[in-house]
Amino acid sequence: MTDTTPPTGTGPLARREARLAWGLLFPTLAAVSLVVILPLLAVFWISFKPVGLADLRPPTPIVREDIRGDLEAAGDEATLRYRLRNSSQDQPILGVTLSDTWPEGLAAGELDPACAIADGRLDCDFGDWEGGQRITLQIPVTADASYFEGPDPTDSAPVITGQASNVLTNFDFTHENFAHVFDGAEFWSVLGVTLFYTIFGTLGALIMGLFAALLLNKSFRGQGLLRGLYLFPYVAPVIAVAFAWILLFDPFSGSANALLIRMGVSSEAINFFGERPLALIMVTLFEIWRYFPLSFLFILARMQSIDTDMYEAADMDGASPFQKFRYLSLPQLLGILSVLFLLRFIWTFNKFDDIFLLTGGNAGTRVLTVNVYEQAFALSNIGAGAAVAVVIFCCLLLFSVFFFRVMSREEGL
Repeated sequence: MTDTTPPTGTGPLARREARLAWGLLFPTLAAVSLVVILPLLAVFWISFKPVGLADLRPPTPIVREDIRGDLEAAGDEATLRYRLRNSSQDQPILGVTLSDTWPEGLAAGELDPACAIADGRLDCDFGDWEGGQRITLQIPVTADASYFEGPDPTDSAPVITGQASNVLTNFDFTHENFAHVFDGAEFWSVLGVTLFYTIFGTLGALIMGLFAALLLNKSFRGQGLLRGLYLFPYVAPVIAVAFAWILLFDPFSGSANALLIRMGVSSEAINFFGERPLALIMVTLFEIWRYFPLSFLFILARMQSIDTDMYEAADMDGASPFQKFRYLSLPQLLGILSVLFLLRFIWTFNKFDDIFLLTGGNAGTRVLTVNVYEQAFALSNIGAGAAVAVVIFCCLLLFSVFFFRVMSREEGL
């Protein structure tokens, strides 16, 4: 007898459930696309465009209208002036036209050949403009009595039109941004600083968080207060703690230098945030100090969920504290440590505000994120800044793929 039962997951009910699931998931997918995917695609698009800070606004024709002279009585003469210009210094504008309501009661003198007055309107066709082109249109006018009975002629705003290619939306691409990023040894120096800051900052925050969790894993009086104090570096505003460190290690009035000199450790003040390679070490220590509480919270929560029977059995077998940590605690913590390492690595690699507040990227502390800021805003090269951002994304993508492959192998073993 032939079995006609449809395979599991392919029947009408399964298809309806699948449609319902996709319908419920659609708002989330749309939100992710709008918030994450579209900006990411925009960065990739801009990274291949020769975009400067001035190119974010497309080229447009601009006009200003005024009357030169006093029109107080019939027969008075003046000059109706239109000042026009191309907002871009290098991009042309095609087919520029000007249209404005002609004031009643004004008799026009000699007109520019590109202009004509008909049916109460002034129309001008200026053709194509080069980048940075400026035109001043002056029309001599004479007023009669009806002019003073009508509205102010400058009340009607002139309309100016023209077509221009927007560098952000056209299909002209270039590899100059990436060539600029990888040109010379500067990029590799910045990448090395970024890797040093990220790797040692991440490992230091994990190790310090693990040590703090081991200290506070036991119950004692004042445990809750101490845990709250441990969270202070993470919850405090970054601008406040950054300037606190700057004042503390100031070479002229900082307490750290005064203490080192008084103890005889140093004969002169040390510029902690202004000397190589000390500045890079200091910003890495700041990263460790500020973000170890996050590791501390997760590790402590995982440690408190471990069954205590294992530790009691280890005590009966005479295991030392190190042996209990090595063979009981550490295997239980590998999962949360791996997740924390991945998250902290990505967040530290993308860190900008800490280093920018402490050193501004000077004294050998210039990381890739600071390079994005300098290229995009200090040098007004939006395309090069986007190219550096793409490099950051590719580095993190490669690291994530490598990390998950290593983790899958470990889990397979």
